[in-house]
Amino acid sequence: MTITVDTPRTFAEFTKLIDTEDYLNFFDISYDPSFINVNRLHILKQFSILIKQVDKAFPDLSESERLEKYKLAFQEAYELFKTSSPLETKLFKVFQDFPNNVVLLDDLAQEAETL
Repeated sequence: MTITVDTPRTFAEFTKLIDTEDYLNFFDISYDPSFINVNRLHILKQFSILIKQVDKAFPDLSESERLEKYKLAFQEAYELFKTSSPLETKLFKVFQDFPNNVVLLDDLAQEAETL
């Protein structure tokens, strides 16, 4: 979906957004395309977490207030990856699961210290 300056900023239009660039254009946020190419999935994942928090914390917002909170959430998600790496944020399940058959060197060192 191509968002232009003349595109209405309604919740109905918001629900039709697909690409990271669509959200950035919808919210009129300037961005670095090369930064987006590297971080798009992480930004969208963080944004989805933040809008769930907005919806939970502010269930009675008007449409315009909700979209303004979403804009702030998207800006926060975008800015997060300017200072943190995707690996540091560990947003995706693959980073959160810890295999059962792995022994970390730190664990071995701590165990050796207690002996």
